[in-house]
Amino acid sequence: MILGTAGHIDHGKTTLVRALTGVDTDRLPEEKRRGITIDLGFAPLTLEGIGTLGVVDVPGHEAFVRTMVAGATGIDLALLVVAADEGVMPQTREHLAILSLLGVSSGVVALTKSDLVDAEWLALVDEDVRATLAPTPLAGAAIVPVSATSGAGLEALRAALAAAARAIPTRSGDDIFRLPIDRAFTVKGTGTVVTGTVWSGALSRDATVRLLPADQAVRVRGLHAHGHAVERVQAGDRAALALAGVDLDQVARGAVLVQGSAWQATRVLRADVALLADAPRALGPRSRVRLHLGTSDVSARLVVPGGTLAPGGRASARIVLDERIVARAGDRFVLRSASPMATMGGGVVLDPLAPLRARAWPAVDRTPAVLLARVGEEGGAAGVQLGELPVRLGVSPSRAAELVDGFGAWRVGDRLVGVEARSALAADAVQMLERFHAEHPLEPGAPLQWLRSRLRAPEEVSAALLPALARDGGVVVEQGLVRLTGFAPRLDAGQDLLRASMLSALEAAGQEPPPLDELAASLGVAAPVVASMARLLAREGTLVAIEPTRYYHAGTVDALVARLRGGMHPEADYGPAELRELLGFSRKYLIPFLEFTDRAGHTLRDASGRRRRGGS
Repeated sequence: MILGTAGHIDHGKTTLVRALTGVDTDRLPEEKRRGITIDLGFAPLTLEGIGTLGVVDVPGHEAFVRTMVAGATGIDLALLVVAADEGVMPQTREHLAILSLLGVSSGVVALTKSDLVDAEWLALVDEDVRATLAPTPLAGAAIVPVSATSGAGLEALRAALAAAARAIPTRSGDDIFRLPIDRAFTVKGTGTVVTGTVWSGALSRDATVRLLPADQAVRVRGLHAHGHAVERVQAGDRAALALAGVDLDQVARGAVLVQGSAWQATRVLRADVALLADAPRALGPRSRVRLHLGTSDVSARLVVPGGTLAPGGRASARIVLDERIVARAGDRFVLRSASPMATMGGGVVLDPLAPLRARAWPAVDRTPAVLLARVGEEGGAAGVQLGELPVRLGVSPSRAAELVDGFGAWRVGDRLVGVEARSALAADAVQMLERFHAEHPLEPGAPLQWLRSRLRAPEEVSAALLPALARDGGVVVEQGLVRLTGFAPRLDAGQDLLRASMLSALEAAGQEPPPLDELAASLGVAAPVVASMARLLAREGTLVAIEPTRYYHAGTVDALVARLRGGMHPEADYGPAELRELLGFSRKYLIPFLEFTDRAGHTLRDASGRRRRGGS
């Protein structure tokens, strides 16, 4: 579990953490010199009955609010620090707003420096704090006066923190691993070390992880949690990871360590967004803000229906980022303006892998089942990759599998295609076959690959569709062709006349028939029509294709084969000249015909020539 501090500058956050944990989280020389926290600090806090919490100490100065957001994102429990001698201050309110935007609803308030004020003043500050908390998720949080210097109230604060921690559900370990990096440094003899809070899943030493957004594979050579070497870390742990295969300049705050193929870096998000009532200005499609998610801090634009989101407003939006980040459905983020520096609002990610031109989703039920239906519908014939669902739905892999089982969609390999998309794709296939049959009435069917290539779907989806339609009885697939059930080539009066003319011409031509284009010209018919008719007659067995563009009358072929086999002795080899004399062919016709007899199994060609195959 992670405890994060919050509060105005110089209200004693770091001093209080040191009093509770014994660890000085101000580690930088500049922090020591100036007496303020500039970067994130970390310490372990042991609470009776709870165990060890990871403490994230954040800066309170307004110039470092972006660093505060990086530390506050992912915490389970807030420790809001308010100095009793000053009370609620501007950064107190901004930090409270950030905690609310990040969905932090559990916490304790420490009234520090309580030894510097009298009881009456302390009561007034307590009342002011309660009024400030009233409209926030921390309304009703315990308020404990303390003095870090004298130690007064520290045990009561520990007890209050333990009570609050006890009420927070334990994070599930049944999830995919993610750790946003908040620090990176080198240790002599160890190499590159990164730290962060484990947001989800678990990780063991010597595991291989992916570093995003660079998408680089690295090995975890060592793990530490709360300052001790461990074999495994899990969700809610503060962890330090020694990495092999990566240099320090390749990792920085904002990078993320993940496991599994579900995670992808993205530049477009769909999200529900809300602006604070006191946001300094409205946001339009050209407005630039800083989006803080996890430890990432990137420039972004919001595109909302209506074009503008006013202070106090809420809307579903498309967020276009200048740089790629790692996000998941359900992640919370904060929006800040650069000039003036102020917290504008925040929101919840709905679709972390939205298409580039994605439209905002209407504000309806945001359950994982509804999100699954939306991403499935939007994926169309391409569907959605099953492996992406834990990230796109914000659920564990086991929960994603349950949702898929109840979704009633069509599974194709590792894709999930919605029922409506499958129906639309099937309708497209049927329409294409109808057009093909109308345009090629003599063909027995369309080539499978021809139809697949024209369906607007990935190859694996189109390849799976046609067998599925065949099982449903809508089409027939055989010998590399597909046709509508019930379709058969039927000749009209004109085609009957053409059939008779072609058969007559080819029978008259005997063993030296013209190629199809010459035959078409002699009959005054288009060459493609003659070619279709020839293929039909070949399927009937009336013609035989000796070459792709030269067909013989079947009776002529039978007579030539009989002459060939009758003139060849079974034990003798024959050369082309002998066979030409036997058949009475010119060489132009001889070789193609002999190649046909080889294919048909009448003759066998070897190094000595050709011999007759089979019996008499």
